[in-house]
Parts: sequence; structure tokens; C-alpha cells
Amino acid sequence: MADRETLLNDIITDVMAAPSPAKSIGDPGITPLSPTHTQKDTEPNEPATHSFMVVVAIDFGTTSSGYAYAFVKEPECIHTMRRWEGGDPGVSNQKTPTTILLSPDKKFHSFGYAARDFYHDLDPTESKQWLYLEKFKMKLHTTANLSIDTDLHATNGKKVKALDIFAYALAFFKEQALKELSDQAGAEFDNADVRWVITVPAIWKMPAKQFMREAAYKAGLATGDNPDQLIIALEPEAASIYCRKLRLHQMVDLGAKMSINGYSPTENVGAGMTQGDRYVVVDCGGGTVDLTVHQIRMPEGHLKELYKASGGPYGSIGIDYEFEKLLCKIFGQDFIDQFKIKRPAAWVDLMIAFESRKRAAAPDRTNPLNINLPFSFIDYYKKFRGHSVEHALRKSNVDFVKWSSQGMLRMSPDAMNALFKPTIDHIIQHLNELFDRPEVTDIKFLFLVGGFAESPLLQKAVQDMLQERSRVIIPHDVGLTILKGAVLFGLDPGVIRVRRSPLTYGVGVLNRFVDGKHPPEKMLVKDGTRWCTDVFDTFIAADQSVALGETVKRSYTPARPSQQVIVIHVYCSEKEAVSFISDAGVRKCGTLRLDVSGTESPAARREIQTLMQFGDTEIRAMAIDVATSRSVKASIDFLSQ
Repeated sequence: MADRETLLNDIITDVMAAPSPAKSIGDPGITPLSPTHTQKDTEPNEPATHSFMVVVAIDFGTTSSGYAYAFVKEPECIHTMRRWEGGDPGVSNQKTPTTILLSPDKKFHSFGYAARDFYHDLDPTESKQWLYLEKFKMKLHTTANLSIDTDLHATNGKKVKALDIFAYALAFFKEQALKELSDQAGAEFDNADVRWVITVPAIWKMPAKQFMREAAYKAGLATGDNPDQLIIALEPEAASIYCRKLRLHQMVDLGAKMSINGYSPTENVGAGMTQGDRYVVVDCGGGTVDLTVHQIRMPEGHLKELYKASGGPYGSIGIDYEFEKLLCKIFGQDFIDQFKIKRPAAWVDLMIAFESRKRAAAPDRTNPLNINLPFSFIDYYKKFRGHSVEHALRKSNVDFVKWSSQGMLRMSPDAMNALFKPTIDHIIQHLNELFDRPEVTDIKFLFLVGGFAESPLLQKAVQDMLQERSRVIIPHDVGLTILKGAVLFGLDPGVIRVRRSPLTYGVGVLNRFVDGKHPPEKMLVKDGTRWCTDVFDTFIAADQSVALGETVKRSYTPARPSQQVIVIHVYCSEKEAVSFISDAGVRKCGTLRLDVSGTESPAARREIQTLMQFGDTEIRAMAIDVATSRSVKASIDFLSQ
């Protein structure tokens, strides 16, 4: 049989072991891990509860962040972090703003309210030297070819490495959490006793998740040698885990607009989630909106994903951008750009003032909203233009925004609602598309979670769109839902049993050329044998169900006996059916590395069996040298080199 081989990127792969996988739905080419090959006694995803005393979850948000924890011995008791110093008016300060300040020599100085207040109090000439960053998490979502070297820009325009910033922020939370745990324990708490969970949006691609993991390693939460100490959790999944445990007194049903009556307050949602119930979680954060569809399976309450995660960059910072656009319309883009560079701290002040008014927006509001303009804005504008802010407002033909004699921008409710409209329209459009899908029928509940879910304008829009199709539920502590759910996930990562793959993944192989089936331009003749190049060997298809612990098996053989490392390019696509790696929409997204050094064997052909797992929040690989049954170091890298 040795002559019947498929070739893979100059590497020979056994045709018998890796035919183009079955395309039929019944057999997606996925085989569960056979017990003989399991390296450990436990399942790969069994939580290793014996070794960790506590689970600490970090909700690293676009606009605000925080942590929560629970001891493994008391899993029901979730502690949210201590209160922060220096909150904002109208904002509950259980979480802290995701803002970071570096000294002029790019060393970490402070995080959160402390960073903001210190930066604000600096003399304007001095503040230009300091590096202040906010809302930087979105960069991981929007950067097309994210790498370890991706840069961020501070408010003063200076560049810093994104990896450093994320690592500084995670190290800050690590230190805060360990300090709080040590204070509670009355003794130094060891990082080795902590299992860390970091939350990320479900719509994030693998590179962004891997970037977060690398930053966590750099911050010392875990190491590459002990990756299981850190779990990446998906934000709406965490919310979902928390929501299915909600008691009636812990939430508001928008339909009833009251905490629900008629049931005992200790019952679960609407007399409870029952076997087979389907629900949607809409996680509305600062940067992204994430939608997940889950079905609950009794008696254990395990969750099954019914449709791949969807969403987009429709978080509440979209409203800030609209406000900025409005200011540009009134005062001129050139002035706003200059003001941000020359008076960065005053710009931050202005956005804080806007933030508190933004939270006061409501559908039935009739009185105007006043926004304080910092003195340096008024002063700098006069210097820049030679006339007053008041004059600019009169001259601009922006309706609904007036100047009040107390030095404020006075916005009518209509003007404020107009700033929300583009972002809310995006969310509603997305929900409509989701609810139109055949997989998304009979949805009993829609849970609105995340900081933006507190907005009455958003709540009303969702309510109007659904028109009684399902009940809209908002947990009381809506901003902390993800944090608490992430702790529960860290305590039992196996609770989500079935996920859907967001993308189609595979590799390029050469198959025997078949006339009439393969396009002639793909033919390659090698040693008298005709091959078809660029064939896409699908590991898993987009939106395919995959259970936790299920693996995709492939066998690869080194091209030469002396080869030390096998490198295989991994391709992905949004499309479910892909024939060739050259198809439109297919891109190279990662590399699978098999370190075969030191596994020389007497066998004539070495066969390396590779097992890939797609059922977890991250994709993993394991490999075995078949002849010796020795484990081979395998890794998948999704960050651009």
C-alpha cells in the first residue's frame, strides 16, 4: 500500500489514515479519543479540582474590568472584588474602568480609577509625556493579522506593544486578587493554588484568544508548561451558565416590568428552566455584542450550543463615537483632533461627563441632558478659532444641541437618542437575523446581560423587536453576570457539553487525480502519478456540532527520516463546504507544529498520529508516535509570525 499516498505540503500523509473526510453529516470525520491513546486517566477536560484551592475569574472588558472568585470547597459562594476607590457619579463601581497609565519611560504606573485620576491631575505639559490608554481591548478584535508585535497608541500618540499593555493589566488584577485572598486567609496566598479564568467575546477568533493567553503567561498567571492553570471563557457562555441558575428575585422580566410575581422567589426562572428549554443570551458590552443560543439538558443542567456564536463590534462605545462625530460637526474635525492631542486629560474629562449623561438617556425622557464642557475646551477653542464655543453652536446647524449659560452643552432627549440609534439598530438587525434562522425557534427566554444591557433605550428596542416571541429577562446585577458565570465555569469547565465550530478548519493535501471530478489546472504529475493539488481536507465545518473531548484524528509522516519538525499550515473559512484551499474566502490562519525530534524509531515509515480538539473554547492538538506510542510535542499557533 506504500505507493498510495496523499502528500501534504511536502509531507507525506497516509492515504488510508487521512482520506478526504466523509462529508456526510452523520460522520464528520471525528472520532472520540480511544482510551488506549489517552495520556491521562481523566478525560482531557475534567477540571483538575484537586490541585486548585480557588478559582479567580477576570472580566477584562473594553470599558470596565473586574474580578471575582470562589473557593473550590464553597462553590456556591462567589465573592466579587472589593470596592474600588474613586467611582463616577451614576456608575456602580464594583468594576473599575479599563484604563492604564504608563510613566514617560513606559513603565506601569496605575490602572483603573487611580490611573484616570492621576493622569487628570498632571500638569498639561507633563501629561503629554505620560502614556494613557483606554478602550484598547477592541484592537484585538479589529486587527486583521494580529501578532505578538501588534502596537497600541496611547492618547498622546505614542506607540506601545499591545502584549505589554495586556500583560500589565492582567498582572495588576493578579496582584489585587492575590492580595485580597491573602488578607482573607491571613497568610500569603500562593499563585499555584489559583485556577485563573479570563473572559473574551465569543466572536473573537483564535488569534485574539491566543494573544490573551500569551499576555497571561507574560503576567505570570500561568505558564506554557502548565497551560491548564488558565482557562479562556467565552463571555456569553459564562453569562449563560449564571443565568440558568437565576432565582426569580434576582432578575427583572421586561414583559412584566416587575420582579415576577405569582411564583415563590426561590424558584428558578419563570418556574424554571426545564429539559430542552432553548434560550438566547445577548451580551452587550462596551466593545462587542455577542449572541449565543443554548439548550439546557437535564438532569445535570448541561448546556448545548444550538447555533455558532454571532455578533459584532456594536458595543456601547459606538455611542461615544457618535458623540465625537457630533462634536466634530459643531466645532470642526481639525479642532477636535488637535484638542485630543494637546489637552488629552481634558478630553478624557469630557468623555466622563458624557458617560454619566449617556446613562441617563431613556425612551420617555422629556427634559434635556446637560454636559459639562471642561474650561480648557472653551479656552482652547477660543484660541484655536478666534471665537467662542457659544458662537460655534449658534453657527452650526445642529438641531437639538444648545449652549446653556452655565457652560454646558444642552442636548434634547432626541439628540441623545439619535446618538444611540446606529448602535442599537445594528443589534436589532443582528437579533432579527438570528431569530429568522431555522435553528433558532421556540426560544423561551432572551437574557440581556453586560453593562450596555442597563440602557433603557436598548431594553425597549429589544422588547419591541421580539413582540412577545420570547421573554426578555435582565439579571439584577447585570454588569456582574459574566464575572460570576466565569467563576462557575472555572469550577466546572465541562458544563458546556456541545459547542458549534465558528469556522471551517482544515489543511491542504494532494489527492489522487480523478478525471471529471478534479479541475485539470490542479493536476500535478510526480514520478508518473497524477495528483490533484490544493485539496482542502476538512477537520471540522463551520456551525458543526462538536462535543467536549471529541477529537479529529489525522496521521502524518515525516518526508525524511532525519526531519526534526513537521510544520503544517492550517486554513479556515466562514463557509461550511470548502473544496480547495484556493477557494474564495479560505485563508491560512495558523500552523500545526509536530516536534518529532528524539522519536527516531526502527520502523521504516514513522507515523505520527495527531489528535485535534475543537469542542473547547480553544483549539488544542496532541500527537503520538504510533510505532513507539510515545507522546510527540504538538502545538497549534494562530498568531501571525
